Amino acid sequence: MFEIFREHKGFTRQIFLLAKNELIKTYKGSAVGPLWAVVKPLFTLFVYWFAFSVGLRGNRVVEVANIHGQTVGFPIFIFILVGFVPWCFISDSILFGARSIRTNRHFVTKVSFPVSTIMSYTILSKLFVHFLLVICMYIYVLIVNGGPTIYNIQFFYYCPLMYLFFLVLSWSTAPMSAFSFDFYNIINSVMSGLFWLSSVIYSSYDMEYGWLKIIMFFNPINYFTNGYRNAFLYNRWFWDYPEFPLETIIFFAEFVVLFFLGLWNYKRLRKKIADVL
Repeated sequence: MFEIFREHKGFTRQIFLLAKNELIKTYKGSAVGPLWAVVKPLFTLFVYWFAFSVGLRGNRVVEVANIHGQTVGFPIFIFILVGFVPWCFISDSILFGARSIRTNRHFVTKVSFPVSTIMSYTILSKLFVHFLLVICMYIYVLIVNGGPTIYNIQFFYYCPLMYLFFLVLSWSTAPMSAFSFDFYNIINSVMSGLFWLSSVIYSSYDMEYGWLKIIMFFNPINYFTNGYRNAFLYNRWFWDYPEFPLETIIFFAEFVVLFFLGLWNYKRLRKKIADVL
């Protein structure tokens, strides 16, 4: 842990510059540049809206129970939108974080560079895109759902926590993907299933079976998708629902385990990465 902190000390400016360069490199050669970061999610959202609202002739309103036991309805598009915005960051953080060392192997093999900062600036570049998506989402929410409200400040709790969580995850996945590209292919393969097992297009709080709802608590992605809906859609504090104690305990227990697992993986693989690459 102290080694990672030492590697980041004095590299703050370089991390931000490299995150900026990562964005430029990602959208280099395209006419609209970083706007593709907005166009692609919007097109995907349109597909989901069409499939669930028009193609399947489903209910255009998603009903969610509030803290008073009353049922509140939300248009399906805005419901999916608020859950899909954090998913975009989560998906990119998992995939790009896992392959960050392999993609930037020149920093490991050719120059003396703190390896742990590679994951930091890679995921930070995705956070810049996330801010842009959040701004677009928030404008739409204000128009359709009204606001702003005091509950929106919960974004400043969920967003930094989300960045830290998936940064810590990359401490394990990036070194392991550098050793084996098959490991990265496994991660890439499970992402589609992970999307459907996360509450991006539905509410895990309103599942019919209580045991299934508890199982969903072990998926940390639900903590963030539901959290963003708490902040921007439900207009309630994250502690203002019955599932809060159990869900929060499970999430932070997983965070602690992931933190020490990441430290252990990084420590045992760090000195061997250059030889493998």
